[in-house]
Amino acid sequence: MTVTLTKRADINLQSVLRVAWQGENVKISDAAIAEIARCREAFLLLIDNDPTVMIYGVTTAMGELASTRLSREERERHARIKAFAAATSFGDPYPERVVRAMVFARLANFIEGNAATTPRITLAVADMLDGAPLPTVASSGQGGAGEILALYPLFAELTARFDLDVKERGSLINGSPCAAALLADAALAARRRLHLVEQVFALSIEAFRAPMEHYDAALEQLWGDEHEAAALRALRTLLAGAGSDRRNYQAPVSYRIVPRVLGHAHRAVSAAERAANLSLASASDNPVYIPPDEEHPLGRCISTGGYHNAMAAPALDDLAAIWADICLLCDRHGSKLLNGAVSHLPDMLMVGRHPSDSDGHGSLGYVPMATTGYLEQAKLAAQRTFIPGTESAGSGQDDVAATAFLAWAKEERAGRCLDACLASLAVIASQALHVTGRQAPAALHDFVSEVRGVVPPVADDRVLGPELSRLATLFTSKAFTP
Repeated sequence: MTVTLTKRADINLQSVLRVAWQGENVKISDAAIAEIARCREAFLLLIDNDPTVMIYGVTTAMGELASTRLSREERERHARIKAFAAATSFGDPYPERVVRAMVFARLANFIEGNAATTPRITLAVADMLDGAPLPTVASSGQGGAGEILALYPLFAELTARFDLDVKERGSLINGSPCAAALLADAALAARRRLHLVEQVFALSIEAFRAPMEHYDAALEQLWGDEHEAAALRALRTLLAGAGSDRRNYQAPVSYRIVPRVLGHAHRAVSAAERAANLSLASASDNPVYIPPDEEHPLGRCISTGGYHNAMAAPALDDLAAIWADICLLCDRHGSKLLNGAVSHLPDMLMVGRHPSDSDGHGSLGYVPMATTGYLEQAKLAAQRTFIPGTESAGSGQDDVAATAFLAWAKEERAGRCLDACLASLAVIASQALHVTGRQAPAALHDFVSEVRGVVPPVADDRVLGPELSRLATLFTSKAFTP
């Protein structure tokens, strides 16, 4: 399969899923190639016919020399500088799907002529997605004002392969395709992770025999929020056919607020998806070329702050924050299920405890302690990302740094902590059904079988850590399954 691009709006979450996660190729349509060529021709006429035009990195030098006008010969020499000088970031590499998303998002500047580059560069970037190995992009040390520390190594080989013309190098290393790609990657995983969250909490609700009134359809109208309504509907769907032998009084707060908290998760995921779609289709180049119109027959090229994506980090932070909150609910649910005085579950849930163990902890009894550890790690990862200050060597213009790289790493960490907490709660809830001889609702049958396939019901005390680790890894893989 191949994704065909004609306009910027063709670069969206759905096409990122196909190209970055599923490995499809990319084709630039004939109409897009024609528009790119038209804008390139007009751009060259603009810089050749207006001796006063000041275009950063094209008719002027860069950084603190932005006021220095370049002669035609200097322009051409300047254009041929290879993209190796700033390739200084290092550390753990981004996953291949993320790098593919970065390359794909790079095309948004090109596809409607806003980069004023040539069709050959556009086609070369698209060809990078044909399945051949991609360059390594470090996930650490990304402290630049824009994204050049990631984009330089990503496109270094391409710049070495071509004799670059004016604006071509800048079109590869300026803008914010990395922020768009990182946000898209997190949003795609978040939607899948949210479904897993709903399954685990529905299982916990059933294990605890929480009253179904806490999730009644009447609450949708009373609360009036579309995202909380989505959470209520999801829980009721998963609990359809649930057991009728339920407590006739209210469950603890942590059970009653599940639809509210999961409603906010829906809200955060939807906001991340919207921000990702906007970012992916954004022309973020600097300077950015505005194609010809009646008032400007040769178009315009203006300097902007488009390379600073101000919506990516807050959206990623909100995801990390809700993951941390859900970790807390996992901790509370697990503890309540294991407390027979509250859950009214038999003591055999604490299998393997020794008579001399005054705490009454069997192998399952210690699971909430591990959950607490992951909860605290998630809370640390969920701290707000502020704009970092920076003063890059040799360029007094770069006085702030981009935020998406930092925010993605924290969201990714918080998500993995959540997967571990969900694994712990799923095992405890599965055990509660096992020891009481109950079946899960039909919509959860396969999920419970999957959980027990990794962590079978506990009959005797055993070391559960490796099994829980494998289940957490399975849950993470489900979040990133195309």
